[in-house]
Amino acid sequence: MKKFGLLFFAILLSLVFCLSINAAQPSSNPELWQVYQQSLKKAKYVDLTHTITPKIPVWSGFASSKFAPTVNPKTGQPYTYKKDGFEATHYDLSTDQLGTQLDPPAHWNPDYPAIDELPPTFAVRPLVVIPIQDKVASDPNYHLTVKDIQDWERRYGKIPEGSVVFVRSDWSKEWPNPELATRTKFPGVSLEALKFLHLQRKILFHGHEPLDTDSTPTLEGEAWLLNNGYTQAEGVANLDQVPETGALVTIGYPKFKGGLGGYARYIAICPPSWNYGVSVGQISESPLQKADKPLYWDKNLGVRVR
Repeated sequence: MKKFGLLFFAILLSLVFCLSINAAQPSSNPELWQVYQQSLKKAKYVDLTHTITPKIPVWSGFASSKFAPTVNPKTGQPYTYKKDGFEATHYDLSTDQLGTQLDPPAHWNPDYPAIDELPPTFAVRPLVVIPIQDKVASDPNYHLTVKDIQDWERRYGKIPEGSVVFVRSDWSKEWPNPELATRTKFPGVSLEALKFLHLQRKILFHGHEPLDTDSTPTLEGEAWLLNNGYTQAEGVANLDQVPETGALVTIGYPKFKGGLGGYARYIAICPPSWNYGVSVGQISESPLQKADKPLYWDKNLGVRVR
């Protein structure tokens, strides 16, 4: 009996030792990595962002932008692949309110954060897409209403707190037609709808396809948002390729010091069974695949093309 007790004690010590060793080792499959392997890797990714070029639609109060090859200040000549082994681009951007954007509240109110002061928690959020394109088809000046939001909730449930709500109008299907920026009638979001989304549903921010929130003379919706510390997305694209519920959105933008607007990049992360988008592993990523034609500078377009 005494020998059995000693044997049991030795086994117990060995077990405790093994457990302590295992506990000291890093986990081979941390929780967030499991989320990636089980969900994000299989998901479909859809880009919701317009490509920035010198000729995209922009408010008439801003000048046009210009791209050019970067010049070596010592020689006054542009860098070339043949001569220098690389090339670079000089961007003369007329404004930080260009293309697909993220407006920080400092755009209208200096008491609130600029683009570089937004918290990193903006990075990933649940995505809600509310469609109004059918109503816009018969009324180009239609604005999202509280009823539209409530109709969406009757189909899918309450909008999650902290989510991002994008309003699909299909306005962006005409992009990059320069006339888009000159139209006084365009789909928007009513002030009542904005207040409902923020005060009742407590969303992070909303986004729309046009370059302004609403078509009222005073931009009442945009004024209320930015003067009360809220952000918003503008110039969003491809919302017809995203589910109305069940997706996520990633949010990225350059961190300009004191910036009052953001050249944003929005990517929708959709369920694996979704009809649109691309999954990890479907295309070559590292290394990336060579293109059929090399880039070259097009003087007429003012950008590099293939």
